[in-house]
Amino acid sequence: MASVPIIPDSYNHVLAEFECLDPLLSALRLDSSRLKCTCIAVSKRWLALGSSGGGLNLIQKDGWKQRLFLAHKEGAISRVACCLHDEDYVAVATSQGLVVVWELNQERRGKPERIYVSSEHKGRKVTALCWDTAALRVFVGDHVGKVSAIKINTSKQGKAAATFVMFPVQIITTVDSRVVQLDYLDGRLLISSLTRTYLCDTEREKFWKIGNKERDGEFGACFFPVGKNSVNQQPLIYCARPGSRMWEVNFDGEVQSTHQFKQLLSSSPLPVVTLRLDPHYTSSSCSPQSLSFPKLLYLAEHCVMTWTERGIYIFLPQSVQVLLWSEVKDIQDVAVYKSELFCLHTNGKVVHLSLLLVDRCIERLIRRGFWTLAARVCCLFQNSIISCRARKNLPLDKLEHLKSQLDASTQQDLITQMEELISKLEPLDSACSSRRSSISSHESFSILDSGIYRVISRRGSQSDEDSCSLHSQTFSEDERLKEFPAHQEDEQVELDNVSHASVTVEADRNETFLPFSIPLSFRSPSPLVSLQAVKESVSSFVRKTTEKIGTLHISPDTRGRQEAKDDEPLQELTVSLVASPQEEKELEPQSCQLPEEDYLRDLNAATAEAIAKLQDPLVLLEPQCMRRVLQEWLIYLEEKFGSKEHSASSIKKSKTVCVEEEREVLEENPRLDPTDGDPSDKEQSSILKDCSEKENTDDTCVSKNMCENSTDLKGPLDSCFQVSPPCVIEPDVQKDLVELTTLCFELRVFSCGNGEAEESSDGSLPLSASWTLACRFMRSYFFLLDLKRLKQCIITMYSTIPNVWETYIAGLKELTCHSPVALAMENEDMLKILKQLHDLGPWDDSPLLLVHAQRLYEKFGETALRPLIKFHPSILPSDIKQLCRNDPAHFLAYLDSLVKSKPEDKRSSLLRSLLQPESVRLDWLCLAVSHDAPQRANTVDAEGNPRPRSHLFTWGYSQLILLLIKLPADFVTKEKMADICKAHGFWPGYLFLCLELDRRIEAFTNIAHLDDLSLLNGEDGFIPETIEEWKFLLRLAQNHSTTFHHHGPQNGKVVSNGSPSCPDCITVENVALLLAKAIGPNRALPLLQECGLTLELSERFTGVCEILRIAEKRQRALIQSMLERCDRFLWSQQA
Repeated sequence: MASVPIIPDSYNHVLAEFECLDPLLSALRLDSSRLKCTCIAVSKRWLALGSSGGGLNLIQKDGWKQRLFLAHKEGAISRVACCLHDEDYVAVATSQGLVVVWELNQERRGKPERIYVSSEHKGRKVTALCWDTAALRVFVGDHVGKVSAIKINTSKQGKAAATFVMFPVQIITTVDSRVVQLDYLDGRLLISSLTRTYLCDTEREKFWKIGNKERDGEFGACFFPVGKNSVNQQPLIYCARPGSRMWEVNFDGEVQSTHQFKQLLSSSPLPVVTLRLDPHYTSSSCSPQSLSFPKLLYLAEHCVMTWTERGIYIFLPQSVQVLLWSEVKDIQDVAVYKSELFCLHTNGKVVHLSLLLVDRCIERLIRRGFWTLAARVCCLFQNSIISCRARKNLPLDKLEHLKSQLDASTQQDLITQMEELISKLEPLDSACSSRRSSISSHESFSILDSGIYRVISRRGSQSDEDSCSLHSQTFSEDERLKEFPAHQEDEQVELDNVSHASVTVEADRNETFLPFSIPLSFRSPSPLVSLQAVKESVSSFVRKTTEKIGTLHISPDTRGRQEAKDDEPLQELTVSLVASPQEEKELEPQSCQLPEEDYLRDLNAATAEAIAKLQDPLVLLEPQCMRRVLQEWLIYLEEKFGSKEHSASSIKKSKTVCVEEEREVLEENPRLDPTDGDPSDKEQSSILKDCSEKENTDDTCVSKNMCENSTDLKGPLDSCFQVSPPCVIEPDVQKDLVELTTLCFELRVFSCGNGEAEESSDGSLPLSASWTLACRFMRSYFFLLDLKRLKQCIITMYSTIPNVWETYIAGLKELTCHSPVALAMENEDMLKILKQLHDLGPWDDSPLLLVHAQRLYEKFGETALRPLIKFHPSILPSDIKQLCRNDPAHFLAYLDSLVKSKPEDKRSSLLRSLLQPESVRLDWLCLAVSHDAPQRANTVDAEGNPRPRSHLFTWGYSQLILLLIKLPADFVTKEKMADICKAHGFWPGYLFLCLELDRRIEAFTNIAHLDDLSLLNGEDGFIPETIEEWKFLLRLAQNHSTTFHHHGPQNGKVVSNGSPSCPDCITVENVALLLAKAIGPNRALPLLQECGLTLELSERFTGVCEILRIAEKRQRALIQSMLERCDRFLWSQQA
């Protein structure tokens, strides 16, 4: 038996046709050659079908019974729209441009009547109708771009209102081209034309253009209402873009992101479940589809549907997913209501489809007795049926019943497939049944929609005894917890004393959800819950301790007292750091009253001396002398602010104890496990480890241990980052310190940690070896570094070493870990975070915005990059390139969006300003020609020459490539760009560069291979300028015609040279005609005779030459006549 392809489990929806509407169309006589259905609309109650004879058929969807027929003498029905909030009203547009509004009077059982006829669009083609969602108002759009609104007064408002009040037609706007689609929601009208989309506030009469980039063709747009559970969220807008893309726009008309569905549409189409044909599925993937979506319709919840001439496409745009796509040919229009689709085909047929979960579809087929079709759908969607939700609607007994209904003589293969499916369900189903039987014997239960069993326990049943056994088991677990080592018990007691409040809160919080009330003051009954409370309390304690260590400056007197008490240093330090708020307030003035002038006296003097030396031109102009001065000053800086502490034994002991206890805290706290840290933190840990292995003193070993432990930790425990001054520093002093410290980093003057400074830019320590010291230098003196200059230095000097950039970002994260944006990053969505960033502006060029962009990219991926263009120039492309260095395609998408966000006349200047340094031009060009590009085998042949017509391929970043190529550059750079374009087969750019580099012969050779005469004849064509170039081009055409058009492979029929069927190919006759147009037929014929090409010319060439001669004579005569008239006029003026 041949294996049947199985649809992947990611697809759990299907389009199904349960009833055929052909008998209905026959009864309405809409299936004849004279009459056919021309438009369609649907509401909760009605299906409206407009006909070419001017009639509107209204069919009641419930049973397809009741029918109303509305006649129109104004021509065929071109558009129809049902009012969704009051189904007693229908709007109709006729072929003459009249719009008729009908009141059906179904509530009063009266006859339908016309209540308004608008002639505002008479003589034009109405292309879109749309009802207001709250009021009785119809919006109309026509083929010239005019949009109007018709406000209805009805008999429901009273006879006086209906008789005396006539609301005039309101002209909303006139857009630049034909209206493709209208949509309305909450006071805003969405207008989609052939070139762009407009948003109109109909109440305040305000208009916005959505986006900056125009388009050319039919592209739809629709509102995306918020869900019932989304209270504070605004609706979204989705606009179709070329190349299977959609813009996601907020309710204010601002483009938030661009969603690309081209690659997602490379999957095979899902079959439509219909009684007409058996469903078939092919597992082989197809090529990506670059489509234009003519309309977008909101379907069901969270879905947007569209269609093309090939099929129907349903998207989940918020998550950028394709729910499904199915092949349905020749669709003219689609009307939707909730999950129902009514498709009008070009031949007038109407198909009713429903979007359903697979299990619901199968269940409905079984209910209607379509056994064979239900079994085939089961076999195709096996993966979806095995899931828990599907098995709730399709239990095992129902599938067994379905199998029993199949004919064993003719459907043996289908029965075998059903048996295989049922065998996959049996193990899990039996386990579920045993679990259900054990539950049902003691409890009552119900099944929720999610498939979860909700159990309701009965008092006094066996379940209470089970709870007692669990109770005793919990106590035994608690007894086991008491067997922890003694030092952990001591640490636990200390934690209870220090952070008892936080522990109590966690205990209360956990005990609220416990099924048993066991009075334990610290630990909850369950061991897992107990450990969780301990973990969170320890995490809170360590976080507070680390923050206090980072902000508290210990004076020399304090150090002396600490050395005197070297038996219990950690306990004393901990108690002082996690003291009550009153004690904290007492500590703050003490830290401010520290003898800072005495403590920083040596450093201040060394700083003043270093600045004075650096102002000497002899030192300033000699890098080695500058490094020497900075080395001498760096010794004083490290003595005061370096990571290395004094070498007293008591301090070493206290640090060692602190490190050991931090390790113990880590062992009990999986949330702070080093394996959960960022990759950058792990790399930085190895950096500091390698650097510290070079140090030999005992103090260095202690510092190494602390750095290794702290760099493995995530968040506030990273004590090696000094992001704030340990003491109060005067602004003037800090300004000088920042200047010198940043200069040290720029000149690669780093400390080795042993009390001396080391020069890191000479031959003994190259750049590849100095980055470890650079990372440690940033961690030690982050609060003294100019972050803007630091970022630029890293991008320029350490662009090939990602570890340095990661250390810089880690420092910025540490600096902003308590900012509102960082806190909102955990729970809020991307749009709210971007709005918060915008409200916190202006950012100028603050690096703090960069770290927030890094957080957004880490959480939301590429979707977060495109909205960042609004923060340019605070965030530059060089910053984005660093953020997504592991995925250059993301950087290209950002750069392309940034350039296209500007008007066309300003794009070149913007791109030129971004090319800093100039060397990035070649890097960006290589990225652009290697992403979203055709395969090289399709553009370049085995000999390296262009394949015919390969310059017509679509390149995703062609506009960006051409902008990069056309910017001014030196000769060497232009040659390199030409080599890049040729290597990747981007022939438009290569030909342009050949023209700039004066490689005309090479350009003509490639044009002959491309076989496109328009490259010679267009506005930007390469017209030969000399007789020698014309001769060379004619020889190329002769050789090309011989090798390709006669002996090469042909697509279709073989054409002879000069045939009108290939007017744009490079042939001798076409080039000869071009020559005759350029220099005249009288000069062209001798040149062709000299080349021996007159025999290859046809009668068409002779005829065209004769016409050119006649035109030339007439033109000369006209010029002569005009000159004579001018001469007579001038003579008459003189007389």
